[in-house]
Parts: sequence; structure tokens; C-alpha cells
Amino acid sequence: MTDSNSSLPIPAQLIEQLSSLTGQQKACLAGYLWAESQGAGASIAENISGLAVAPKRKITVISVSATGNAAGIAKKLNERLQSESLNVTLTNASNYKARQLPKEDIVVIATSTQGDGEPPEEGVLLHSYLFGKKAPKLEGVSFAVIGLGDTSYPLFCQAGIDFDTKLGELGGERLLDRVDCDVDFEAPSDAWIEAVVVKLKEVAGGNTTAATTEPATEISIHRESLYNKDNPFTATLLNSHPLVTDNAERTISHIEIDLDESGLQYQVGDALGVVTNNPGEVVEEVLECCGLSGAENINGRTGLITIHEALTEQCDLNQLPPKFLKDYADTVGNKELAALVEDKRKLKDFQAWTPLIGLLNRYPQKLEAQRLYDGLKGLAPRLYSIASSQEEVGEEVHLCVGVVDIEANGKIYNGSASGLLGNRLEEGDEVQVFVEPNPSFRLPSGGDTPIIMIGPGTGIAPFRAFMQQRNADDAEGKNWLFFGNRNYRDDFLYQAEWIEYRDHELLNKFSLAWSRDGEKKVYVQDKIHEEADEFWRWLEQGAHIYVCGDASLMAKDVEKAILEVIAKQGGKDEDDAIEYLNELREADRYQRDVY
Repeated sequence: MTDSNSSLPIPAQLIEQLSSLTGQQKACLAGYLWAESQGAGASIAENISGLAVAPKRKITVISVSATGNAAGIAKKLNERLQSESLNVTLTNASNYKARQLPKEDIVVIATSTQGDGEPPEEGVLLHSYLFGKKAPKLEGVSFAVIGLGDTSYPLFCQAGIDFDTKLGELGGERLLDRVDCDVDFEAPSDAWIEAVVVKLKEVAGGNTTAATTEPATEISIHRESLYNKDNPFTATLLNSHPLVTDNAERTISHIEIDLDESGLQYQVGDALGVVTNNPGEVVEEVLECCGLSGAENINGRTGLITIHEALTEQCDLNQLPPKFLKDYADTVGNKELAALVEDKRKLKDFQAWTPLIGLLNRYPQKLEAQRLYDGLKGLAPRLYSIASSQEEVGEEVHLCVGVVDIEANGKIYNGSASGLLGNRLEEGDEVQVFVEPNPSFRLPSGGDTPIIMIGPGTGIAPFRAFMQQRNADDAEGKNWLFFGNRNYRDDFLYQAEWIEYRDHELLNKFSLAWSRDGEKKVYVQDKIHEEADEFWRWLEQGAHIYVCGDASLMAKDVEKAILEVIAKQGGKDEDDAIEYLNELREADRYQRDVY
């Protein structure tokens, strides 16, 4: 077979070079060649010889990531754009100065969504800037957005929707329609990346300009580790013991995992990813309800697999996607369920508190194996804030895990990963783990800087690590803990350690809130109000604030309390208080690890 270009009177090398030209360059060349054929090439050449190839437009790729997925997409896009010799810079939102946005040329944002439709913590400042009273005009800025989310939640990909909509409203030029990706995001995100590359080659070409990437960040350093989400380390459970009494009516455990010989390194503030699976008895119960033996083969995400294997290793049996619920309701023929899926509020509550087995038992119908599999979410690893410093524990990692209990059919079912760590694993058992960096949740570089730690419930985990690190570093900065839970006697997590830190004057102050110890419920935000004077003094002394825990309720109430303290104690109106807190956030003095 001969080369298809061999019959053309044009060298193949020249054809290859021509294919790299922009549309403008090709048009200019075509005009010159026509003029040359008419004998006027010399005069045309004089006119165009001084024309430099148009400079490449500057492209900024921003990742707004919570668990690393959006960061991975941004990194992959950056590599593809670099391979096309485009002028691209990659950054994450935590390192990006929001006020730079109006000066950009082309901005591409990859963002996930968390909480009640909010951007991940590292993107809060950028989001706040765009939606605030000082929002910029963005005429002349071109943009594209991809959103990552989970259709199990009502505000699917809301952060992506927010960024995309607001960039357009502020005058930006949308280069491509936004793409929203569910938990199985690889295929649609890869397709989006290729579409972006094609578009940017069209609009941003020019002379050869070196592509750039910001200096190596903690994320890129960690991702070079041998072990990660795609290749977890098989570790050993060293120890598990309860942190609450029997009267607490729930299980919260201290977990110790052996990382010996893994080479895994983590910093305080990082999270540990835990690869989980579903209990055999729950899988068998689901199969029985659906009328399946478990031996039926299905087309899974990694090829042909039995439905029993898929339900054990690949499917989330605790979350009910809305699409699956509606499809199930359409065929089960139950009026009650049909009415429920049409009521958004009731549907949200039902999803939150009903595992798959609860649906199957309450509204029974037989299901084909493939239909069952296709309707369920993939079983993703779970992330837990690390509760230890390697300076103190060496080749170990510690977690503080509250077991999630879900009641259905008169029985208690556990969360997949929390049940694995808190109930199913025994000492000596294996568990697959990886480190997920969290560079947006770090101790101040100066050991003499005061810190305020706000972490009710299991949100106390990273602050145990903080104290271990401050102790190891002989840090002289003051430390203040706000902690809350139900009862002082039953669930004061790590009580002995906190008292020891206080007695050794490492912990200078703690403020405790107990919601069930008195007639009135008291929460950490109430303690912030009580300590308003001193809280403000610490801020004025340069204190860093850290918040860890529930994003949808606690973190919002805490932020509201902090803003009220700033306004009252600092003599500011609401807008100025918000601006003050945003300045703290931009200076890394207000950091949150919320979920």
C-alpha cells in the first residue's frame, strides 16, 4: 500500500507543517500563493514579511477540587494543551488570586461540588468574589467549565453551574457549553478535554510559546507516590477501640493502621482514603429481594463480572440515585412510591435515610441483574481526616471514625466504610488505603502563631494531629480548642489527651459545648458568641482559624457566628465583616475541612 500523500505534488513534510497553521495563517498563505501565481508574489511578500505570527493567547486552567478528581481532570487537560504547544498555566483555586480574573485571557475551570451545592473549600473565595458586590466585569475573558457532582444529591453539579452562569453574566465569552459529570466521570470528562483542546487550538494558536505550570505543589508531589487512589496500599489494622461509653448510643472508634514498608508520607491536615466493600449478608439480602442467585453475569465497569461480585466490590448499597428511584417507581406499580418520587422534599429525606435494601423490602419487585447494577452508584473510597502526626506515630496513621447507622426493616445497617473500620475489621485484618493531600488545611508556618481549632464530633480528628505536630515542633504559639458533642461523660473524644495538653500548657484554652447535658442545647457556635471578646483579641493577634466537620449545618452556623463576632467586636457592618473574613481566608488564616 502506498502513502495517500505520495501521489500529490506536495511534499508530505510540507503538508504536515501546513496542518499546524491557524485558520488566519492559512488564509494569509493562500492569498500569498495566489498572488505568486499571478506574478505579484514579491509585493505581497513585502507586505506580509513583517507580520509576526499572532501571539498565542494565554490559557489559565483552574482546578477546584475536594477529593482530587477535578484536579486530575485539570492536570490531564493541561498536559494535552502542553502537547499542542499552547500557552497554558495550571493552578488550583487555593493558590489563585481571585482579583486576577479580569486580567485573564482564557480561563478553564474544573470544579466539583460539595455540601449543599457549594464549591470545595479551596474555591470558596473565588466563588464569593464572583457573587459578591465587588464582582468584576469580564468582557474580553473567554471561559469554559466542567462540573463534577453526584446525581444522588439534589443540587447536582451546582458549583459548576454557578461558575459557568456567573462568568457569562459578568460578560465573559463562553467557548464551550458546560459539561456536568456524575460519579462515573472518566468518559465524559475525557471527551470534554478533547473538545476543549480542539476549540483552544482554533482560538488560541500562534507562535511557539513555552507552556508553564506552577511550581510543584503538594498535590503533584503526593501523586508521584507509588500508592494512590488507583493503586492503594494494603495495610494492616493495628488497633481499634471505642472513644465513647455504652450510654452514647452510637459507635465512635479510634483506629490505628500500620503503613510499614509503604513509604506513604502524610502531613497533618491530610486525609486517608479507605477502599471499602459491602458486607456479605447485605449482598445476599439484596440478591434475595431481587430474585437473583448472584451467579448472573453483568457488564461491569471493568468488564464481565458476576452480580454478586459487583454488589460486593463495585456498588454503593446505601445511596439511592434519583434516576434509579424513578425508574424503580415506574415499574413497581406502587402509588405511594410514585407520589414520593414526585415530591422533592420527601424524596430527599427518603434518599438520605433509606438504603437499597430498605427500598427493596418496602416496595418489592424482581429486578434483572444488569438493570440493578446499572441503576446503582459506584462504590467510591471514603476519605477520613487523619488524626495523627507522623512526627509522633511514625509508620502509622490514626483515624477517628463514627459509624453511620441506617435503620430499615427493623434492622440497623452501617455505612460501608465506617462499618468496615468500626465494626467488621479485626486487629490484624487488611485494609486498602491511600493518602489524599489537603494543602488547603495546614498549620501556619510560624510556630509562634496562635491557632483556634473548631471541631465538634469526629471533626476533632485533625486537631489531635495538629497538637501532636505542635508538640513535636516545640511550637510556642497559643492553641484554643472549641469542641462539642452530646454528653461530657459519654463522648468527650480523646478527653485524657486534651487534659494532658492543658496540664502541660500546650493547650491554652478549650471551650466545650454539650447538646444534651442541660435543658438548653449548646453548640460550638454558642461558645464562640460567649467568648466573643477573647476570640476577637486572638484574631487581632494574628490567630489562624480552623474548622472541621459537617458542611451543611455546623460549618455554616460557625461561620455566621464568626462573622457576627467580627462585626460586633470590630465595629464593622455586614459587608465589611464579610470582606474581613475573606481577607483571612485569602491569607490562609481561615481554613476549613468540611464535608
